[in-house]
Amino acid sequence: MVLGVIGCGKMGSALVTGAVRSGMIKPEAVYGMDKIPAAVSHFTAETGAHACDSLVQLAAACETFLLATKPQDVGPVLKDLALALNGKPALVISIAAGLKIATLESYLPENVRVIRTMPNTPALVGQGASAFSPGSRATAADSVATSALLSSVGLALEVKESLLDAVTGLSGSGPAYGFLMIEALSDAGVRCGLPRAEATQLAAQTLLGAATMVLQTGMHPGALKDMVTSPGGTTIAGLAALEKNGLRFALIDAVTCATERSIELSNPS
Repeated sequence: MVLGVIGCGKMGSALVTGAVRSGMIKPEAVYGMDKIPAAVSHFTAETGAHACDSLVQLAAACETFLLATKPQDVGPVLKDLALALNGKPALVISIAAGLKIATLESYLPENVRVIRTMPNTPALVGQGASAFSPGSRATAADSVATSALLSSVGLALEVKESLLDAVTGLSGSGPAYGFLMIEALSDAGVRCGLPRAEATQLAAQTLLGAATMVLQTGMHPGALKDMVTSPGGTTIAGLAALEKNGLRFALIDAVTCATERSIELSNPS
């Protein structure tokens, strides 16, 4: 794979850094372009990739493109890319939020395949949770390549495009829910006498440990919860307080509301 990155911001840089670190792609096989010169300079310094001054130059060097621009810039960029490719077949992997496959494909000729993805910010530290959906022209090999790229910075799952709004509401917005929980647990630790730094470290490591147990054991979260919960003990007292105050419903409602908002944003009419 020779990868051209269109938009050298944090997420594009994170995905390429992860792919290079994992050995999935070599730095010399990556080219980056951005309308902000400083972004390109930072990208090449971070990843070891080449810099390109134009889409024409990028299109000449690459056959796979990571579209990491802001959603409002996608239309003009893809139209220019279509011209720059000049009939050359290509794969476009989009991380532009809210833009449907049909919209992306409408800007491109029929020999350019599209895969739409939804990564999340923990990809920046190699712990992403991403999903992707192949377009009507994409091949099985395109899906394999996309999965490899996303897996280099965490978990990657293939889903139907109709489920990407739910992915946005759960894992796209989910890090913010996790940060809020860590902050609240840290506040509780401080309230109970712990210094702030130690309370925050304990809170973050506790949620990390719980998540790791779910992923590594494959056990249902409820079963793991029961393993920690002794009759008449401290944990059941805390769980009762969480249920009393509606934590479970609050999280379900947060994901539902975020999903509904994602649907609204992807259907502005």
